[in-house]
Amino acid sequence: MALGVIGAFLPILPTVPFLILAAFAFSRSNPVWEARLMNHPVYGPSLRAWRERGIVSRKGKLAATGAFAASIALGLAFMKMPLVLVPPIIATLCLSWLWTRPEA
Repeated sequence: MALGVIGAFLPILPTVPFLILAAFAFSRSNPVWEARLMNHPVYGPSLRAWRERGIVSRKGKLAATGAFAASIALGLAFMKMPLVLVPPIIATLCLSWLWTRPEA
């Protein structure tokens, strides 16, 4: 939960994946906190959409794609072969899965 809150203020750290994980953990341990998180006015709709239908918003997909693009650019600027290949490989795997998720 703390990483999700930090991610709300830091552009390099994602928010919703950590909140999805927190909601999962709270569903097993603390139903009151789970309900509080699922009913949050900002994050609740995204969490409910993911839980109920596996939906990722277009905005979220574009943000993830932009973050991966920045990661690849930084890798090209500061890494040497063969490590420079790691960001594009990870981006390809993650984004190919992400873009197959349904949208609202």
